[in-house]
Amino acid sequence: MLQSLKAIANYRKESDLAWDTPTWLKLLVSAEERIVNLERIHSIGELKDANPVLDYVERTLLILDGLPLSFWIKELLEDVLVWSETAKGGTVRERLRWQQEGINLFVHNIGSAQLYVRQAQAEKPAFPRNTMTRILIETHGLIGQYIRGEIPFAENRALLEITRKGWLSHEELELALLALNECIIAGVDPELWEQVRSEVEQLIGWIAWDNAPVAWSVKERLERLRSVSIHEGEPFEQAYAELEHELNVDKTLAPLENRTLWYVESALQDFSLQELVKVFLLALRDGTGQELPATVRHISFESLMNTMHYDYRGIKKINVYKKRMIEKYLHALSWQDILQGKRKHNPHLNVVVEHKEELQSTVFFNFHFSSAAEKLIDFCIEAEKTPLYDKAILLLFDLFGLRRDAYDRFHNEETYLADMNQTVDYKKVILDYVTGTRVLDIGPGGGVLLDLIEQEIPDVKPLGLDISVNVIEALKRKKQLEGHRWDVMKGDALQLEEFIEPGSMDTIIFSSILHELYSYMERDGARFNLHTVEAALQSAYHVLAPGGRIIIRDGIMTEPAEQRRRIRFLEPDGMEWLLRYAKDFTGRHIEVERVSEHEAILPVNDAMEFLYTYTWGTEAYMHEVQEQFGYFTPSQYEECIRRTLGSQAIIRESRHYLQEGYTEALAGRIGFTDEQGQPVPLPDSTCLFVIEKPQ
Repeated sequence: MLQSLKAIANYRKESDLAWDTPTWLKLLVSAEERIVNLERIHSIGELKDANPVLDYVERTLLILDGLPLSFWIKELLEDVLVWSETAKGGTVRERLRWQQEGINLFVHNIGSAQLYVRQAQAEKPAFPRNTMTRILIETHGLIGQYIRGEIPFAENRALLEITRKGWLSHEELELALLALNECIIAGVDPELWEQVRSEVEQLIGWIAWDNAPVAWSVKERLERLRSVSIHEGEPFEQAYAELEHELNVDKTLAPLENRTLWYVESALQDFSLQELVKVFLLALRDGTGQELPATVRHISFESLMNTMHYDYRGIKKINVYKKRMIEKYLHALSWQDILQGKRKHNPHLNVVVEHKEELQSTVFFNFHFSSAAEKLIDFCIEAEKTPLYDKAILLLFDLFGLRRDAYDRFHNEETYLADMNQTVDYKKVILDYVTGTRVLDIGPGGGVLLDLIEQEIPDVKPLGLDISVNVIEALKRKKQLEGHRWDVMKGDALQLEEFIEPGSMDTIIFSSILHELYSYMERDGARFNLHTVEAALQSAYHVLAPGGRIIIRDGIMTEPAEQRRRIRFLEPDGMEWLLRYAKDFTGRHIEVERVSEHEAILPVNDAMEFLYTYTWGTEAYMHEVQEQFGYFTPSQYEECIRRTLGSQAIIRESRHYLQEGYTEALAGRIGFTDEQGQPVPLPDSTCLFVIEKPQ
């Protein structure tokens, strides 16, 4: 067993540092601040009780211990591995002293090499062994980072000194580098090592034999930086083509060619390609808008990475609140503004490109939130899963001027889209009324209806339109991963003529989306405004071709509306749910007459509106309580259609029914009766209207 592994085992056994503990181990275990690549961490909360850096070093040493290498090569690599993460160690006081002395703690391979040299000089090991070790520490992990697009290949060329001075033969350097990189990469993930092994071998061959690879183009480097996003479905080729329409990418990003990018993927993989490039361009200029001097070789996104993640129920989550604010800031910046060094003034968010006096070769990029914004975002995090959450989000929207319908869901966005995709059987009825080949799905959610139309009506290439950037990005990833023909675009359902040519659509579908427009979009200064529904219908009718159809599948209220129903709760917290809902729901006043500890009488439509939210459960409460599913009775809906679209509009279909699943979902949770206590069925929940534009 390697001596370093024995030292780690002794430390773990004794849970304390002995007098003869190696210096490198003292540095790793004395770290008071966990400095890690969050890309590899599942839970930030675990960092306070764990040492992932030491765990990683131990894994790399275990791999080295099992490799068939000569004693002296293994000993050399052992020194490299134990020292290569030391710049992430040390107490807070030690780290402050190191920074003052010029140790680069932010480019960790360089800082670790500096710490090794300091120790080596004190111990006076044999030369050139200490120089080889220093070079291998300085270039530790750079081959993997080159593969990921984070550094230029030239960063590895320091290794050439080893063969040029005759310290190792070409064959020996090749063998040592291959073993070292197996330890480094397999220590992160053994499967990752198998995936990149052939490329690593090729690169090591070039280095060991003093050859230079063909330089990557800007596009190739961006593609490598986006590898995780592409794996998750980002349509890179399409996104890059769109980017080229906006600017000369090669020329604009040329200043990145000889610079390293630290933690860029961990910090920015959840942003789009366009947003990533805007961040790069912002990072290439200092706070005054001037281009960075050539002496700056490293751009670090470590602080941005750290600020963009937090623990959400025991797992690492992207700080979606900050992400949405940054997205809005970036979308408001034109390419021309960025290239001219201009930045939009925002009292609560600005760009920071920071120099540290002792590190002239490195700049640090981050987004700085105002104190008020930080506190409000912290409040949102603390308020998650509490009755305060909705109020916290409203304050955040107001602070940054966000539209509610564009950013109405945060942590349950993925769950929500998945739930929408489970409604496939309910939505099949829509296909019977589709006409023509040009079909527009408003608010496509998880894409289930787009999939259905594509599968069942092959001649149609459906188009989805949504106001939410996050929904559009998720659908584009889905399209890329699953190879769909349909397409999606960002647009406003109330202003379709700005995105769709008038008279060009054969079918326009509003599947369970009009109630969301009604609930979230302000019109004349108010949400829950029926004029919003009218505006959506008018906009759709305007872009509809003669003979085309508008299909509406949505919530409905029952008639006669004056009926009253009794709800008896079979769950102990049911009445608490109802009283909380009546207080939180702002769509209309919910009238509740409590008749016993577990029973209440409500107007039939108030009862059903509550049961829609009660059915979804606790997880969805904070979002469902914001929505009013039923906003018209059947007769009111027909009257709205005729009033809004005129007498010539033909109502081809008008029906309403109870959607399957509600009765089963509420069985065992409530009893539903008339006022006298006689069991009655749940009222209709869903309507289907088909409106045809005359030829």
